[in-house]
Amino acid sequence: MREKILAYLEKHARIDLHDLAILLDADEAVVANTIADMEKENIICGYHTLINWDMTSEEKVTALIEVKVTPQRGMGFDAIAERIYNYPEVHAVYLMSGAFDFAVILEGKSMRAVAQFVSERLGPMESVLSTATHFVLKKYKDHGTVLVRKTKDERILVTP
Repeated sequence: MREKILAYLEKHARIDLHDLAILLDADEAVVANTIADMEKENIICGYHTLINWDMTSEEKVTALIEVKVTPQRGMGFDAIAERIYNYPEVHAVYLMSGAFDFAVILEGKSMRAVAQFVSERLGPMESVLSTATHFVLKKYKDHGTVLVRKTKDERILVTP
């Protein structure tokens, strides 16, 4: 039942507990206790609202930064990741396979703010060997949700 609850909550976090119990054909108290247990176990880590900031007057810049590092002896990558994810502008840090070690996703008020973060905070860290910053120009889909409005198909209909 845990996986069914997780699958549904991932897409519909605001669902009423009573409605979720009905969908799962389960007792409401059992569902509530299962969710509470998963929150305590850190399986459910939070509930978020996905906002399409492009539809607001708020200016935000999202960047993905590739980071190459030298892991610290006895601590590996975890200590470096912790230093990075503790910055408030950092939204996500992922340990990666491939050409770089971390993918860091952050938001800033401007490209200059992101550049300052990289040059003043991230780049000077003693373990950081190099960075490559990629700015998100447009979000089409985020966290499984399509953010762009579907446009009318304007192609000319051709019949054989």
